[in-house]
Amino acid sequence: MSRLLLAAAALAGALALAARPAWAQDSTTVSLCARPDSAVITGNNRVSDPTIRATAGIPPRAQLNFLLVQRALRNLFATGQFATVRIDCRIDPLTQRSQVVIAVEERAVLGTVAVTGTEHVSRDAVRDLITARPGAPLDPADIARSVARIDSLYESKGYYLARIEPDTVVQGGRPSLVFHVDEGRRLAISGIQIDGNKALSDKDIVGDMKTKPEGFLWLHRGEFDEDKLALDLGDRIPALYARHGFIDFQVVQDTLVVDREHGKGLLDIKVDEGKRYHVGTFDVVGNRRFPADVIRRYYPFGDQEPTLTERIKGVLGRGGRNGDVFNQEEWDEATQRLVTAYHNEGYIRSEINPVVERTVAPDSTPVVNLRWEIQEGTPAIINKVIIQGNDYTTEACIRDQIFVLPGDVFSQDRLIQSYQNIANLGFFETPLPPPETRVANDQGDVDIVFHVKERRTGNVNFGASVGQGTGVGGFIGLEQPNLLGKCKRVSLQWQFGRLVNDFQLAYTDPSIKQTRISGTVSAYHSRSRFIFQDLGRTTAKGGTLQFGFPVPGTLRTRLFVSYGVESIDNRGGIFSQDSTSVLLDGFRSTVGLTLTHDDRINLPFPTAGTMQTITAEANGGFLGGDEKFQRVTGEARTYLPLGQLGGGRPGSQPVQFVFGFTARAGAVFGDVGPFITRQKFALGGTQFGEMLRGYKEFCITPDGFDPTCRDNNRARVSSFGSAFFSTTTEFGMRVSQSFYTNLFFDAGNLYDRPRDFDPTRLFRGAGIGVALITPLGPLGLDWAYGFDQVDALGRPDPHWEIHFRIGNLF
Repeated sequence: MSRLLLAAAALAGALALAARPAWAQDSTTVSLCARPDSAVITGNNRVSDPTIRATAGIPPRAQLNFLLVQRALRNLFATGQFATVRIDCRIDPLTQRSQVVIAVEERAVLGTVAVTGTEHVSRDAVRDLITARPGAPLDPADIARSVARIDSLYESKGYYLARIEPDTVVQGGRPSLVFHVDEGRRLAISGIQIDGNKALSDKDIVGDMKTKPEGFLWLHRGEFDEDKLALDLGDRIPALYARHGFIDFQVVQDTLVVDREHGKGLLDIKVDEGKRYHVGTFDVVGNRRFPADVIRRYYPFGDQEPTLTERIKGVLGRGGRNGDVFNQEEWDEATQRLVTAYHNEGYIRSEINPVVERTVAPDSTPVVNLRWEIQEGTPAIINKVIIQGNDYTTEACIRDQIFVLPGDVFSQDRLIQSYQNIANLGFFETPLPPPETRVANDQGDVDIVFHVKERRTGNVNFGASVGQGTGVGGFIGLEQPNLLGKCKRVSLQWQFGRLVNDFQLAYTDPSIKQTRISGTVSAYHSRSRFIFQDLGRTTAKGGTLQFGFPVPGTLRTRLFVSYGVESIDNRGGIFSQDSTSVLLDGFRSTVGLTLTHDDRINLPFPTAGTMQTITAEANGGFLGGDEKFQRVTGEARTYLPLGQLGGGRPGSQPVQFVFGFTARAGAVFGDVGPFITRQKFALGGTQFGEMLRGYKEFCITPDGFDPTCRDNNRARVSSFGSAFFSTTTEFGMRVSQSFYTNLFFDAGNLYDRPRDFDPTRLFRGAGIGVALITPLGPLGLDWAYGFDQVDALGRPDPHWEIHFRIGNLF
């Protein structure tokens, strides 16, 4: 608008100057033009004469002056319809009547607007910034304004080298406008310079930033991202200084010096560190539910012993505790832990105000006096627990997984554990929406609402199979983990053919008669003849009855008691080897105890939590049977979340990254007799015995690696051991509830006797794995490298192995 006013003023001034000599020479002309009799419009096609007259605002016989002409020019230019406007005075020589002539040149009407060349920025986002609209007069100022706005958009995305070239093409008598965009590449940060820092080095500061300067080759591309820089300056750098006691820290100025010719940028950050504060006094005000000495346990400063993580950081030279220097992050985390403690006791409306008072100690040291000001309120009682979204699954089934009950005092920990239990059922789409807490009445009681969305469960599969170990045959399978919507699990598997006839039936009730006692009954009859691996022909039949009980005082720990019987008949294979004295048939009676604790989440591919289980079985003795032996196995798993991608939009599933560690061990005490293949341990592969990827089944023996197994893969009596130990470390990516991939490192060994256990000598394997949940059940594929394979002469001969897994993957 300022340009239009200047143009109008200049034109009016030029008109006045041009008119003065003529008017000065002819006083009659000056008199007639001072009050023109009419106004004449010329040059217009689209805009009507009355519209122009009304906009100009020069009435007939009006006294003309500089201000009136200037206003008329300004009004006409402001419509945006005209490229030029000229106001003249014309006198008819016959009638001696004067006319004001308004000569206009109309702007062309814009036809279409197009954008080309966009790739990294949405074309629609660019179009939204264009002020020139089809059907409106084409204004050069709109074009310039649009170019500037598009250029600013690309700069905000880090594309400082982008060029925008507008072009007009006349089509059908109308101009069409095209904005040609050359995005170029993103600006690369060549260096980051920190000014004003003394306590922390440039390396320390840049190390905590997401914005990084470009590095050698592809290691750091150094691409500039305005959003990342904003978080660096506003959050990450201040948080870094706050952890070191500089709570008055400020970023004074940030400057990005851009070299457009080379596409480089130098980031200059000026900081004011302020004072480093040490910890002064500490006090608690307003607490009634917890005594002051209990609350002081949450206080993060003082003479506490350093944690294991802090000790490791100290050894690595990366910090740990810094004397009595104030750490804002530790103070905030301690406050949150105290808030959680109050919430677990039902005080969900409690408010804890962490007060940090800056002062100076007698020795002139800057200190902060800390205080928790607590407003407890009254504990909230759970009024109702509501479940929404379940159509097939019964409420009773879901409520068995919930640890918060009407009438209980609200507990945040129990609410989270209930939420995780429902998700682990596997009957609902994940991630589940967070449970909703609603105020129920004026007393502050709450209703808790769990929202679920059911997914298909169970599968039926059948078909034909051809296998090196089972010959030609067929299979029929039925598995339903949510029978009749009551969380009861039933499974039936029947595999039949020339070399195998295997029937298994199992039923599990997780809540017998609406109690927390679970029960499982299973029966099987298996007749197998193994040509591959030379395990011979085995006929086994038996059954198991198991009951599970909750351990008092715990939510995720259960004790299982089981009793089972099994008879076995072996022929051929390893049982006919000349060197063996293994019995061919027998009967055993077994009683077992299993203690398990499981708080993993996002099963079947967990992303957090732990699982520990230990099982002890006794066979024979007063129980009867042909053999007397004891068997003990244990397993521990730990999963730590490393981060995620996506999942920000409602209903979307994030890609989650996880670190996992698993350790397994087992030992058999006594003579297992004919049950050698079912009760002793084999190591290697994935399909038989204990998993050790990178090695074929039965290649790891108590005597070491057997190089002959790579060619014939035949089992021997000596392939089985009475003890084993294995570990797995993995870095996994959980893409969805049905797809998981990971990088893993396995290590393990097999021992002839439990007392031979030696964790310093382990066979190692590493590789990549993929796991899928399909309608036919879980499937897995692993490609692993066995580091410790040797040839027949004992020389190192490592190989890659491919492993297929069918059935339970985790």
